[in-house]
Amino acid sequence: MPELPEVETVKAGIAPVMTGHVIARARVNRPDLRWPFPARMAERLTGQRVLGLRRRSKYILVDLASAETLLIHLGMSGRMLISGHMVGEYHHPHPAPAKHDHVVFEMDDDVRITFNDARRFGAMDLMQTDQQDDHWLICDLGPEPLGNAFNETYLIAQLAGRNTPIKSALLDQRTVAGLGNIYVCEVLYRAGIHPKRKAGQISAKRVASLVPLIRDVLSRAITAGGSSLRDYRQSDGELGYFQHVFQVYDREGQSCLTHGCDKKIKRIVQSGRSSFFCPQCQR
Repeated sequence: MPELPEVETVKAGIAPVMTGHVIARARVNRPDLRWPFPARMAERLTGQRVLGLRRRSKYILVDLASAETLLIHLGMSGRMLISGHMVGEYHHPHPAPAKHDHVVFEMDDDVRITFNDARRFGAMDLMQTDQQDDHWLICDLGPEPLGNAFNETYLIAQLAGRNTPIKSALLDQRTVAGLGNIYVCEVLYRAGIHPKRKAGQISAKRVASLVPLIRDVLSRAITAGGSSLRDYRQSDGELGYFQHVFQVYDREGQSCLTHGCDKKIKRIVQSGRSSFFCPQCQR
């Protein structure tokens, strides 16, 4: 599932062709994805000017002049594909409709943004913009890891006394929003912390060190356009590149990259998710 860097990359890709433009026509080609679409979704989107795009955790938020906000969740395989626009001297023509083109936004300048989702684990919803913090997918989210509210003092307080493994604690969206399996594995390797260590048993100094590491890993991944594993693509169809610099994720059986370490990367399963780590460098 796309994590924060992938969602941020997609948002940045579609923002220039949506912001300030009117959705001349919205087409909804099925009644639901992971959940039913909101009532009259196509009608409520058609004719609305897009004021701007934001990201909250793993959700893209599209603010409309109607004082409503469209929430987009990419799910496992969702893609926002752009066509009909110029990139430099090249024009990207509209492709023929595809089987899994579930929602299509026809903009006022003939640009088309298509939500394609083969597995249909994605979702869309409409909510009043001034009530977004009460939405059931957003109301319990923790702070953004790249924002000021996520800091050393906050994280130390959140993890103090917790008996859950640090891997699970960082994946808890109530603790910090947007972190997923890939980037937590990478952060814990850089911090030298074993994914099974109890969160409440880690010293305050080591917990504090996680904050800049989380920000650094996420920022590097965003710069690289995210990580392309299986289904993920950027809005222009290109792959992300951060997977080429993974230090532990998906490297089971390969040599640890720490200088002087002769161990192999191991994989364990925690709460149904694979954790990759070095048994010597992470304690």
